[in-house]
Amino acid sequence: MPAKKRPQPDPDTLASVADYFKVLSEPSRLQILHHLRSSPMNVMELCEATGLGQANLSKHLKVLTQAGILSRQPKGTSAYYEIVDPAVFEFCDLACDRIHDRILKQTKTLKQLKQFQR
Repeated sequence: MPAKKRPQPDPDTLASVADYFKVLSEPSRLQILHHLRSSPMNVMELCEATGLGQANLSKHLKVLTQAGILSRQPKGTSAYYEIVDPAVFEFCDLACDRIHDRILKQTKTLKQLKQFQR
């Protein structure tokens, strides 16, 4: 049975997809997500785990929260951030796997080229 053909997304949908990937295009945000993967954390815990300054970290947390990837839960004098869109890890894992495979392939090609040069 042939795969079901998806309808062409409209320009507004494509713009939203591009915006989502822009949020994920910042290494510091990926680092934050990595640390939140196992459990919610507050700003101080994230500062310590990531090495980011509080102002910089807060800016990234705001972007991730506005994008719907994180939620912010006030608890006492702190606020805890947690992943609300776990599909983000599917994207990240897929990208990491593809990059890893490409690096292995490039390494193999370089080794073969070195053997031919001898």
